[in-house]
Formats: sequence, C-alpha cells, structure tokens
Amino acid sequence: MNNKIVRDLTCAAIVFVAAEFGLNGRTRAGQVGEAHATTRASGVFVVFLGTGMPRPDPERQGPSLAIVANGKAYIVDAGVGVVRQAAAAYARGISALKADQLDIAFLMHLHSDHTLGLPDLIFTPWVMHRAVPLRLYGPTGTQAMVDNVEKTWAEDVDIRVHGLEHNTITGYKVVAHEIQPGVVYQDANVKVAAFAVLHGSWKEALGYRFDANGKSIVISGDTRPAQSVVDACNGCDILIHEVYSGASGKPGAGGEPAPADAYFRAFHTSADELGEIAAKARPKILVITHYVPLAKSDQTAMLTGIRKKFDGPVIVANDLDLISP
Repeated sequence: MNNKIVRDLTCAAIVFVAAEFGLNGRTRAGQVGEAHATTRASGVFVVFLGTGMPRPDPERQGPSLAIVANGKAYIVDAGVGVVRQAAAAYARGISALKADQLDIAFLMHLHSDHTLGLPDLIFTPWVMHRAVPLRLYGPTGTQAMVDNVEKTWAEDVDIRVHGLEHNTITGYKVVAHEIQPGVVYQDANVKVAAFAVLHGSWKEALGYRFDANGKSIVISGDTRPAQSVVDACNGCDILIHEVYSGASGKPGAGGEPAPADAYFRAFHTSADELGEIAAKARPKILVITHYVPLAKSDQTAMLTGIRKKFDGPVIVANDLDLISP
C-alpha cells in the first residue's frame, strides 16, 4: 500500500495534496492537507480534531471533528483533547477554531470516549472569554449529562464568576437539545440532519448529515452496518465512517465468536462491511476514522477489505488533517 500524505509545515496557505491508496492495482486520490495557515473565508471543509477510540493512543486524541462552513465551526463529538486540538488547528490558521468561538456542538451518542471532553468544551472556551452559552445537540440523556457536569464544577464556576477573574455568568451555560432523527439545526451556513444508527445495545445513537455550500458531508458515528448511513449519503461528497479489521481471538468450543469479536460485530462495522456500505452509498470520498485494528490486523488489511467492494477514493484520517470536498 502506498499511503502518501504530504504535509508542508512552512507554507503560508492550506495545501491540499493527494492521498493515494494503491491496492490491487487501484489508485485513487482525495484532497487532504494538515490544518495550518490562513483559511478561506468561505467554503466548507472538515478538520479532524481526534481520530482515536477508547484505546489510549498518544498519536490520536478522542473522537471529535469540526465542520467549518463559511468561517464558522460546528463541533461533532467531544473526545479527550477536543479544545486543545482546536487550539492546535487555530495556531495553524483555522480562525473558526479559536477557543472562545466554540459555541455549538453535536453528540453522536454518549459513550465515554465521545464525551470525556465535554467538560472541556463547556468550561475552557468560557475561561477563554466565550460569553454565550454552548448550544449542544444530542440523544436522550444529553441534558442529564450536562446537568451533572455543571454540578460537578459548581465550585469552580462560583470562584471564577465571583472571584478575581470576574468571568461572565453566561459563557459556561449549556443550552441542550435532545433530538430525534430529522433536520435538527439550520442557519445561514449549514443544514444539519440527524439519523438513527445501530450501535449495539445503545437505545439511541446518531449519525449526522451536514449540507453546506452545495456540498454534503455524512458522519456515521459508531455503528454496525446501517441502511440509514447509505440513505443519508446517497452520493454525498464525503462519507466519514468508523471501521475495524481483523479478529481478536479464537471462537469458543461451540463455534461462537470470541467475546470481543461478538462485541465488535454488534457495535461496529468491519472493513468488508464498510466496503459494501460505501459501494451502495457512493460517496465521492470515503474517510476512515475511529479505526480499530484487532490482533495483528493493520491498515493494509483494512483497506484491502474495503476494496473488495468499493473502488472510490479512500482516506485514513489522522489528527489535524483537513479534508475538503
């Protein structure tokens, strides 16, 4: 496999370069670059703040990304490191990701790896002078999570508001919206629709479709194979999807899968299954995030599995990659 992502750390503008994946004689290219320097004032692109999963990988922060449309950032998920990763992108010139501008976010589901950064997203931008409440959209349980976070940090809030910092009494607030599938948000920059996905025993897990500037970006969230992802994409410009590859252990004596493998089949999407989904969904670019290699599997095996059914452009996202439709 030729997985070539060139990053120019010195240029004065965002550089988009080809990410080539050559498997079985196939080579495709998508547009990817590391986020840095001054961005365009208009347009739409994705900044991957964290591409990891529960396993603590120092190279990959917790799941989170930003859709930037016409200079406004819309955060999706709040994994570990979300605000510091936004600060890293801001330092590279993505002005929309300045901490005090982070005021709207969407949660896919409430697993800890997707929400451990929520207190960070609530409080750090406030400490950095965000004056408006955080608008937060997510499944049932979002409000309870917010209430408990605010209770946990009540003394901190009291000291910052009434102490020598004189912080605002609004910037740490959260306006939570517990949503159902359908259009959940719209402004002058984007239209956001939520759709249900199948994440094991979670009663509610969501994917999102963002439409902006004539481009469509679909994010699967954590899910086993789901027709709803295919329907939401339907030829979309970018499909961002989770995936795992390989198997973790030997089957049981009765032929039943190893416990970890049974979990992954119920909660996540294998590389072969993702290839089938992508072939039906027909995205212009398929972007991989939240990748879990089991046992001795690796990216080569994962991409080979996808390529059995899908021959379009595929990119494996890394933290702070910027991808434009």
